[in-house]
Amino acid sequence: MPKMKYEQIYKDLKQKIEGEEYPYQEFLPSENTLVQIYHCSRNTVRRAIGALVTDGYVQTLHGKGVRNIFRPIEQTSYMIGGIESFKESSIRNKKEGRTKVLQFMELTVDEKIAKKTGFPLETVIYYIQRLHYLDGKPLIINHNYFLKSIIPGLTPQIAEQSIYDYLEHTLHMTIVNSKRVVTVEKITQIDEKYLQLDVNDYNCLAVITSQTFNSEGIMFEFTQSRHRPDYFRFQDNAVRKSN
Repeated sequence: MPKMKYEQIYKDLKQKIEGEEYPYQEFLPSENTLVQIYHCSRNTVRRAIGALVTDGYVQTLHGKGVRNIFRPIEQTSYMIGGIESFKESSIRNKKEGRTKVLQFMELTVDEKIAKKTGFPLETVIYYIQRLHYLDGKPLIINHNYFLKSIIPGLTPQIAEQSIYDYLEHTLHMTIVNSKRVVTVEKITQIDEKYLQLDVNDYNCLAVITSQTFNSEGIMFEFTQSRHRPDYFRFQDNAVRKSN
């Protein structure tokens, strides 16, 4: 099954759902119609629909079709279950996103970094500290650690655009899965400085820590993403499995 075709269909349908071309609670075009629209096989359409089901955009109803169950929300929403870049999240939330690189350096993994990230000792990594803005407001600080041997040519300029875009479309890497932990942590001096937080109003923020792997099973990224609690909502779509 051609992966690129399935991804194109998934992204196009998701965009149309978010843009309300397919209204809430209405049915998407039939499987036969989608096969004709996208000039693909039924299996490719089914895989794209399956991804939309997993992400909570649609629900399949036996004998009836595929219903749109997506409800846009005013508060910016980030996906726990999916892997998307800040740039992709900004577009999905219909916000103007901008990234500023605060630090960019090469480090050799010592015992402290190895314990924190899971990278082997003596490995050379990039450490990147980035501040993400939505509609001009600083809302996220990312502390990124990337394996240099897997990501040659990474620059601050690329980091201010989209590292994932560089990985997938320039280096042709396949990003497969990410193990994540969500916590609530006390605000640091860096958080207070860059996120413009008033500690009298908020003394903690939402933190997502992730280890991300490519198709070779190599962990190429460790990231701690620190979010303002007053502007973000994290969402996932839970599916109950049959016994």
